[in-house]
Parts: sequence; C-alpha cells; structure tokens
Amino acid sequence: MRAILSGVHPKKGKQSLELELIDVPFAVENLAMIFMEKNALTSLCIPIHRRVRNNMVRLTIDAQKFTFEQPGQSEFSWEMYFTFNVEDQHYLLQVESEYVSDRHQLTLDSYFQFNSDAQDHALFDIHTQQTRTDFAINSINLTQDGLTVTGYSSINGEPLVNQTLFLENHATQTVYQYSDTTDLLRGIFSITVPVDNLTENGPFNVYIEYDFGQQHVRQRVILARPLAGQRVSQVQSGGQVVRISKTFNNGIAVETVPPVPLSAKVAAVGRKAGRVKNVVHRLNQKVNTRYMKWLFKKGHRPFDATTIIFESFGGRQVSDSPLAIYQMFKKLYPGFRFIWSVERETVPYCKANDIPYIVRRTTMWVRTMEKAQYWISNARFPAWVKKPKYLTYVQTWHGTPLKKLGLDIENVTMPGTNTAAYHRNFVQEANRWDALISPNDYSTQIFRSAFGFKNQILKVGYPRNDELINSTADDITAIKQKLNIPLDKKVVMYAPTYRDNQFAEKGKYTFELPFSLDDFQQRFGEDTVLILRMHYLISNALDVSAYGDFVYDLSSYPNISELYLVSDLLITDYSSVFFDYAYLQRPILFYPYDYHLYKDELRGFYLDYEKDLPGKIAQNEPDLLNGVAEYLQQPDMSNDPKFQKFYERFCAINDGLASLKVVNYVVHQIETQH
Repeated sequence: MRAILSGVHPKKGKQSLELELIDVPFAVENLAMIFMEKNALTSLCIPIHRRVRNNMVRLTIDAQKFTFEQPGQSEFSWEMYFTFNVEDQHYLLQVESEYVSDRHQLTLDSYFQFNSDAQDHALFDIHTQQTRTDFAINSINLTQDGLTVTGYSSINGEPLVNQTLFLENHATQTVYQYSDTTDLLRGIFSITVPVDNLTENGPFNVYIEYDFGQQHVRQRVILARPLAGQRVSQVQSGGQVVRISKTFNNGIAVETVPPVPLSAKVAAVGRKAGRVKNVVHRLNQKVNTRYMKWLFKKGHRPFDATTIIFESFGGRQVSDSPLAIYQMFKKLYPGFRFIWSVERETVPYCKANDIPYIVRRTTMWVRTMEKAQYWISNARFPAWVKKPKYLTYVQTWHGTPLKKLGLDIENVTMPGTNTAAYHRNFVQEANRWDALISPNDYSTQIFRSAFGFKNQILKVGYPRNDELINSTADDITAIKQKLNIPLDKKVVMYAPTYRDNQFAEKGKYTFELPFSLDDFQQRFGEDTVLILRMHYLISNALDVSAYGDFVYDLSSYPNISELYLVSDLLITDYSSVFFDYAYLQRPILFYPYDYHLYKDELRGFYLDYEKDLPGKIAQNEPDLLNGVAEYLQQPDMSNDPKFQKFYERFCAINDGLASLKVVNYVVHQIETQH
C-alpha cells in the first residue's frame, strides 16, 4: 500500500492536503496523518475525517501551528506519515510526493514549501526568521511592453492591496513608480513597467510597496530561483537594450545599454572569429583526450627507481597537503624521484622554484603517471586515467566537509553532469584510493558514507596544517614582508566559497562581493587591510585597483596557510577554510548572505549551521561591519567556551606532524614491496 501527496490547496488561511491511496488491500479505518519534525523530533498527529472519493482522502492543516520555540532553530522540516488500522492492527506509511509547491509566504518573515527528498518522500518545510525587507516574486521578464513582474497577491490568505513597483537609481536618486496591477491568475498579480522612458543607464534596483492588513510595507524585490528560462534582455524602440540581472543577494538590477555603434559591430566580427578559434581549441581538446585514453590503455611497467607523482587541484597549483608531503619527503628521503603533475600555466612557477614537473595531457605525462609507483593528490583524477595494479594512490582530500559531498548530494546542479552520473563517478574514483587522509572522526564518518569508501583511512590530520602549528612570530613577520603587508596593521581575510548555481560554464563560476569595499575601507582603512581569497573555481577576476594598499586580491596565491598566519580575523560563509583557520584559535566571523537559498536549493550542510559554528553569524552588511569591529578587539579565542568546544571536536588531532606520518606510511609501503 502507498500514500502519495497529490495536491495542496489554500483554504481560508490554511492548507488542504490531498492524499491518494494506492493498492489498498483491506478496509482501513482510524485514518490520521503524523508529521515528524526531523531536527527536534517533535510530532503532530492530525485525524483524517474526510474521504473524498474512492481512495482519495483530504485533511486541513494550519501551517502556523508547525513552528515552535526551539533555541537556534529557524527552519522546520516535517516528514509525513499516513497511519491507519486494519482490524486490530496498526500501520504506518511514509507519505510519498508527486507535488512540489512554490514558495508561499506565511507571514512577512516566514514562508513554507512542500518538497520531496531523494527517495520521493514528502516534506513540509517552514522557514522562519526571514528578513522582512525582501519580497519574493515568481518571475520577471522583459517584453516589448516593458518589464513584467509577477508575484502572489496574498500572504497566507490575507490579500495584498495597492501594490506599487519602484525602479530606483541610488546613484542619481531617480525613481520610476508604477501601480497598474492586473491579475494574471487567481492569487497572482502582474505589474508591467514601461521601460522605453528610462533615460539613465542604471542600474536600477526594484522595490515594491503594498498594504497588508493595517501595515504599509516596502520591500526589495528578489527572485530566489535562477533567471534561466526568463527573458532578460529586450531591444527598445530607440535602439537601446534593457537588461535585467540578479545581484549577489537575489535582488533585481535593471540597466539600459545605448545602441551599438557601427564601429562596435565591426569589432564584434573579430570577437566572433575569436569564438571560432575557441571552438577549434575545444575540438582539439576532445581529440587529445581520446588519444590520452588510448595511451592509458597500453601496457606499462613501473620505473626501476621509486617515483612519486604529486598533484594539487587538477594541476593548477603546487600547493596544499601534497606540497607539505613533498617538502617533508625532500627533507627526509631526497633519494626518491618526485614529479609534479601540472597544467601548462603552472610551469613557470615550477621552473622558478626548481620543482620537477610533467605537463598534464601529454604523451610523457601518461607514460610517467603509469610507470610511477605512487600518486599523491588532493582532488580526483579523470575517470579515464588508468590506475595500474602496482600503484598506491594516497588521497589527501582538501578540507573538512561542511557542505554535502558525493553520495550525500541529493540534487547535483553542476554543469556537465547529472546526479546519477556524479554519484557513480564519485564512488568509482574514491575506491581507487588506497588511503584517504582524514583530519578528525567527524570527517572519517562522512568520507565512509559520502564516498562509499571501503579502503584505508589515515586519521592523522591534514599535512597542510602542520605549518599553522609549527610557525613562529618571526615566520609571520617574514610572510607579511613578502606580501608587502604593513607590519603595524591588522589583517582581515575574506574567503567565501563558490556557489554551485552560479556557474558561467562547465568548470567556471562567477562571484560578486556581497559588501561594499568603500564602506569597509571607510570604517577600518586606517589600521586594517583586507585580503580577498576567492575560490579557485571563480572565473571572474575582481578589480580592486582603486583601493590601493587597502585591498589585496590574493586568490591565486599558492599557499593559503601563509594567508591564515598573517590574518587576525577570517570572514567566510560556507567554505571549509574555517576548519583549518580554527587551529590558530583566532576569531572567525560568518557572513552567509544567501543562507536560506544555499541551504535549501544547493548542497545542504552536515553541521547545524546555526548552532555548531565557532563564531558569530552576520545576517547583513551592518552586522558584518559590527562583527569585524568587535572581533578585531578579541584576537585570541582560547578562552571562548563555544570556540573551544569546536576546537576539541575538529582540531585537537593535529599535532603538527601529519606530513611526517603520511611520509612514514608511504615509506612503509615502499619497504614492504621490496
């Protein structure tokens, strides 16, 4: 027997749920729905009194009764179970779902959705403590008539009236106002803003005002979903182009582009030729990959001399734990042969630092990879890179997991793959690793489940963090001098993650700073500098040339541990960098400006983000600036109870000897195989 949530309908401020019962073998009675909250393990039981027809049943719930006071909890996820009796036996079925709802406002600062998990089981999710300054719309499009915005015209059954849309240019204080509202569908309003008369380039931000009960409300218009599928540009009658885009925090920006002059059109011909060149380059890459696959399938015999291949982040860097292990090997066992697998753009760095290398995707690279006895890498090799039977593969990985990994990612949105293929490839690659390095028990458990990993785990800590344990004050001074950072100034580092839903193309992601550098400089510029450390997958370089010696963009700096050492405060969001930075017992400030979108629509988290972090969470830019001011006055967190609890759980294992322990493991393998 199965119970399926097939529909949800609003009813006088409440929600009417329809369930379809399939394969009902007997007469059932005493029907009820049990809702179980996943985090607090609270339950609600609602009797079902109405059977509509055949095996359809219906019940009504009040979403506002599904929230409760729970310290640190602002989100509630309810699983749904259908319970019934057959004669004297009691049965319980988890409800499946064929219905996924849109986002529905419950109050000005809360909303709910009906979703389904990876097993297609129904979930009733409620999000509270949302910012009251945002209004989530359904869609936004540009047409010949103008900019059309659609949204719900009620909040939990109470109507919104006098909706008025505003386009505001904050630079010039110009405001365009429109209130010609129509009903697109029952419960959905539509406002079309004529844009032919926009006389400034913009950008214009979009706001809405309306009356709700006894309140007059003004909010920023946001779009929680991507712009994909919506029309984001339109040529107007005067030849200018109007465009819409999303800001870093889901706001809407409208701007106009003047008509394209003839000279620019001629220049575009050259750009098209460049694009043709890029297409040819990609075709050559595909042909080369096929050739590489063929070369890997040929038989190889190992080198006579013990050869160890190192690779970091797919050959883009000489860095991270592989570098720490390499340096320890060079000190203790210089008689072995060490070679770095690198991309061509990394070659100048290798030459300048006397690092032996081989360029990836070349014939010599295949031969060297296949004849080596050891691979040490912090990321996955392509699936077509064949691992010989005589080779030992040590995977250092590259961070303590905060975001879901591997099999634990229920919905993969990365370009160039899908969920099933991603899971399959991940497990196949992971089980080629003979040994996987773990920094703590928490990571070990996740690696086992997320990677489907069945081989050896070396719980020794990350070798890259040895530098954090062993560095002295003189070392830190030397690093600052190398980076030209004034010794008399404090250092704040901002190191965010990339977002899976902000990709520009396969392997490239975009990013926009979620705070004003001008405001940051005005408040802290006299005695503080700011380091920007973007994720290596971010494709768009940030232009900070206007900020002189206040902002340092060190995104491509190879050794992030040195950046940790010179920083007095770390600001991050969902990047796992804070697990490493915590070794220094210095303050960490979290700025998850898109937390609810990121948690719900992307990977999700292993930790309880609102309870388990070692520092404060800034909800908006004023919070961020105040948090920076506070933490710069508190440089040592060794007496902070919450921080120390985190430290004991995630950092206590690292004694500064992780690289030595990995070297000893490899040397033991070498000795036993001879």
